[in-house]
Order: sequence, then C-alpha cells, then structure tokens
Amino acid sequence: MKIKKVTVAGSGVLGSQIAFQIAFKEIPVSIYDINDEAIIRAKERITHLKDVYTEEIMQSEKEIEAVTKGVSLHTNLLPDLTEAFEKYTDDAWSKINQAIERISYYSSLSEAVEESDLVIEAIPEVVSIKQNFYKNLNQIAPQRTIFATNSSTLLPSLFSQDTGRPEKFLAFHFANEIWKHNTVEIMGHDGTSLEIIEEMYQFAKEIGMIPIRLNKEQPGYILNSILVPFLQSAQVLVMKGVSDSETIDKTWMLATGAPQGPFGILDIVGIQTAYNIIKNYADTSNNELYKKLSIMLKEEYLDKGKLGQESGEGFYKYPKPKYRQPGFLS
Repeated sequence: MKIKKVTVAGSGVLGSQIAFQIAFKEIPVSIYDINDEAIIRAKERITHLKDVYTEEIMQSEKEIEAVTKGVSLHTNLLPDLTEAFEKYTDDAWSKINQAIERISYYSSLSEAVEESDLVIEAIPEVVSIKQNFYKNLNQIAPQRTIFATNSSTLLPSLFSQDTGRPEKFLAFHFANEIWKHNTVEIMGHDGTSLEIIEEMYQFAKEIGMIPIRLNKEQPGYILNSILVPFLQSAQVLVMKGVSDSETIDKTWMLATGAPQGPFGILDIVGIQTAYNIIKNYADTSNNELYKKLSIMLKEEYLDKGKLGQESGEGFYKYPKPKYRQPGFLS
C-alpha cells in the first residue's frame, strides 16, 4: 500500500512541522486538534513554517551564488550550475506555496482520519491521554490505516493493544526542526509487521527524511536516550542552585563548540514537553529527584506562562513570541 494521505494528530511544535514537511513533499495532510481554538493556533504555526522554509531556501540561494561566482564550466559538457540550481529552487518555491493548499484542518477526529492511510500521533507525553486516543482512533479509522506514534520516550508496546491493530502500529520519531534535522527513527514492537516497518522506511525517504531503523525497543530511541539525560542533568544543576541556565549553556557551548546549550534546546522543544517527560518519570519511578524537578518546572515556568520560544519566554526571553501559547496537543 502506498501512503497517499496522512493525518497528523496534534498541532503543537513538532506536529505542525511534521504536517508541513509531508505537505511540502506533495502528500495531502489532515491536521487534527481538540477544538477550534487549537486549530487557529495550528494555522498560525503552519503560516510561520512557510516563512521558515522560504528563509531556508533564500539562504541556500545566497550560499550557492557565493560558491559559483566566478566558476566557469564547459557548458557543452557540464550543466550550468546556476541554471541547474535555479530549476530546483523554482520547484521548491512552488512546493512551499502548494503545501499550504494540501493541508486541511479538523477538530473532529473521525472526519480527519476517514480517508487516511497513515495517522501520526503527536499528542502530549501522558500515558492515559495516548491510551484513550488510540482506543478511540481504532473505532473510527479505516482498517487499512497505519498508526504511528511520535512519542519522545514512551515505548510503542505500551499502546499496541490499545490500537486494536498492533501489527500496524510502530514508533516514528522526528527530530525537532525537521527541515534541517531531517532524521526519523523507526521503532517497532514485537508485534509490528515487518512489511509495515519497511513501508514506513520507504515513506520516510519519500518525505525527505533519513530513516533510522532500530532493532529493538528502547525508551527514547537513539536520539532521546542521549539527549533527555543531558537536558535533565542541566535542569538538576539549576534546581540544586549550582549555577544558572545562562552560565550552564555558556559553559557547554564554549567547552564543546556546540551551537546551543541545553536550556536553549529546551526552549525550542518547549518546557511543557520537558515537564510531561519528567512528570511521567516521577509517577512511574517514584524518584524524589524527578518529583522535585517536575515541581520546579511547573511552578517556576509553566504556571508563569514561560513555555519556551513560542510563548516569548522560557529559560530565556525572546523579543517576539512566534505564536500564541500552544494548545493541548503540543
């Protein structure tokens, strides 16, 4: 089965990125979120992503112009680099404009999925919310439809029975800012069909991703198995009063040459997502450190509206909020 239409459930930071990238690759996408207010915010995010993709292409044009300036090729034997690149950029401009037209919006899940070959779930990292979502989704989605979770840290086996179609369910995890960090980790569970894994591997390539196949289940996949402990370690340093977020970021960036520190990354990811992960760890492990850290994030940041870049303030302040505060399905 070739995937011809996709539904993305959850229009938060990453859900919106996933939807836009798929539409950019000329596949129709339905975005689902829980109410009309969330849909309004989804449209704002999609409009912003159109600007982001436009800026990326303009920057690439400048870089190519700088590289090819003064370069003379034998055009009878080799293609003119400038003309060749212009052909690809013209195509990209067209795809950006058409991507907006390929995206539809729904606050009704049944309407959003009625013709979908694939549903990518990008809702909060809360076990009960995901379980209820999949139980409902199974009742209304076509039997052919593949279900994929973009969960940051939760295993697909935790929800496989709730889906009602475990053989067609797997994890399909994107890295944030997917227009440049274009990886997707593909992780099945013991009951996932090998044919479905292969189909999603091919789909990942169709939408411009580099597919990374995992051989077995791992909380956090490869990326977040490394990234989440790193981010948590930085948060613990702040919680214990060892140092402040800016100094920690500066230390990491100077010592490693990294373009961002852990708190800059957290502001991009969104503090609500970081809180959901920590809270789940606290609830399932009864670990006092995780409990204290979740309380700190809630009281010092979430309760004060400091959600990260898209609210205008997180661990840092930003000159202008990119969006209004995110919806429930972030």
